[in-house]
This record gives sequence, structure tokens and C-alpha cells, in this order.
Amino acid sequence: MAPSISEEPDVARSAVPPPSRREELVAFIVLAIIIWPILAVGVVGGYGFLVWMFQLIYGPPGPPAH
Repeated sequence: MAPSISEEPDVARSAVPPPSRREELVAFIVLAIIIWPILAVGVVGGYGFLVWMFQLIYGPPGPPAH
């Protein structure tokens, strides 16, 4: 009888050691100082560009001209 899935050794988990405290700190710093600020500036800049293009096509907001 073939072993069930739960009886097979978990090779993927045992082959990779858990990250050290230093590796986690480096990952946090890269995320917190480099990636998230760049992503935030990109999202805000993209939204501003979208509003700018919309106003170029449809005009600025406000009451209609008489």
C-alpha cells in the first residue's frame, strides 16, 4: 500500500532553514525605506497624472461657462 500524503516527508520545509533575525531586519528595512515609499509616490503620482489628463480632455472642474 502506498503511503498517504501526510506520511511523506516534507522535503521543502526541512531543506530551507528559517530566516535569521538579521535577515528579517534587512527585509523590513528594504520594504519600509525603499519599496513602500517608491510605491506610494508612484500611486500618488499616477493618480495626479490621471486627474491632469482628465482635466485636459474635459476641462477643469467648476460651473459650466455661459
